[in-house]
Amino acid sequence: MLSIDDRRPFASCPAPFNLAAHVLAAGGAQPDKVALAVLKPSGAERWSYARLIAAVRGAGTGLLAMGLEPGDRVLMRLGNETAFPVAFLGAIAAGLVPVPTNAQLTETEIARLAGRIAPRLIVAGAGVALPSPLPCPVLAAADLLAMERLAPCAWDMGDPERLAYVVFTSGTSGNPMAVAHAHRAIWARGMMRAGWEGFEAADRVLHAGALNWTYTLGTGLLDPWTVGATALVPAAGTAPAALPLLLKRFDATVFAAVPGVYRQMLRGSLPEMPKLRRGLSAGEKLAPSLREAWQAATGTALHEALGMSEVSTYLSGCDARPAPPGAAGFAQPGRCIAVLGEGGQPVPRGSEGVLAVARDDPGLMLGYLGAPDVTASRFAGDWFVTGDRAVMASDGAVTTLGRNDDLMNAGGFRVAPAEIEAALAHLPGVHEVAVAEVPVASGATVIAAFCVSDRMLEPEALDAQVSVHLARWKVPRMWVRVDRLPRGANGKLDRKALAALVPKGP
Repeated sequence: MLSIDDRRPFASCPAPFNLAAHVLAAGGAQPDKVALAVLKPSGAERWSYARLIAAVRGAGTGLLAMGLEPGDRVLMRLGNETAFPVAFLGAIAAGLVPVPTNAQLTETEIARLAGRIAPRLIVAGAGVALPSPLPCPVLAAADLLAMERLAPCAWDMGDPERLAYVVFTSGTSGNPMAVAHAHRAIWARGMMRAGWEGFEAADRVLHAGALNWTYTLGTGLLDPWTVGATALVPAAGTAPAALPLLLKRFDATVFAAVPGVYRQMLRGSLPEMPKLRRGLSAGEKLAPSLREAWQAATGTALHEALGMSEVSTYLSGCDARPAPPGAAGFAQPGRCIAVLGEGGQPVPRGSEGVLAVARDDPGLMLGYLGAPDVTASRFAGDWFVTGDRAVMASDGAVTTLGRNDDLMNAGGFRVAPAEIEAALAHLPGVHEVAVAEVPVASGATVIAAFCVSDRMLEPEALDAQVSVHLARWKVPRMWVRVDRLPRGANGKLDRKALAALVPKGP
């Protein structure tokens, strides 16, 4: 039997269609229900569905009044604050194209990304780095929220295949790629609600990630709202140690995070969380021991999903079909996935290969903005090749084996080594440098920098220098001085050999 799991068909997206209108339709039927609660130490900032919809449609009116036209791109420089979903959905409601970015990006990093998308407007929170020179006007988050008082914009209805939003990801070359998604992307997320999230209208969903991340944006906001549930958002700066009490205090029924957050939470004693029904994990591989520890401590299941910015999650476990021990899960209902060999053909079940998603998957990206050649390179015939290596068992369960390239995983964010190495190349006294993801504990990894240096390394000083050019999650957590970098016979860096150079403890 070949390594193909075909669970199609999936209902076609209706037309005409608007992503924002679809997300808020269920909430419109229950206007007084809490849609969003931003959780702070002093309490929660609560927004009803009525207010959220008014703010979104008012923002659409305000943005158009500023002279923006459908198709124009809006660069979002916002953290975990109410203005984030208002800007994202408000732009889409009016036919504009929002581009969310991580608030931790430096001025240098965001200037490079802004040059890729040519925004007509930037919506910015206080203290967030902006590109220099500014390519367009800037609208403060507070002024965006004040548009709530404006008359509601009409939903910009149209072809579900048209561009809705753009997110950035890392490519194997180290250059961030602008991933363009169609309006139909939200419709396709119905497959992951059925095969992973299991959201219901009565749920209260707390996601621990930054809102700009597609994992958080989808699972933490858009998917709960699509079914009329409540989204709980920890305020910026909330430590993992504080999350258990937030889950208990605000009656969360579903919790979502990366494995590293679960690991940190389990280091302390967890309170009873009687309302919690399940945990969701994505962003990096979930260690079986961590899943078992969470289930033992809370009495709730922890379901993993595998995905990427280009297609979101496509295989997972769920209450109805939990993943076998050690496996990531199964193809979600409506998906068609395969494990391909060297020739781009499915391999027999039980054989190793690279995971692929059917080219006609409704959740698949439109392509990489301005990079048709790179887009074409990701396809093999009828398949979009993900780059994740895996084995499909006889029952269809998929066990992942790591990436097919050198991409590293830092706190759930995929990072290309070349991007970090370029920022480290000019450090004083460092002649050569290479970075790699190395294990530091069972199921945990960090980014380590291996430096050929003529003097001892001072990690604190190096952190300070590098933080000017790199977002915090990209800064190496470990600095290792080496005499030489490992290289093969052809002179190429042997990146896989770097981890062995980490000094062993006593």
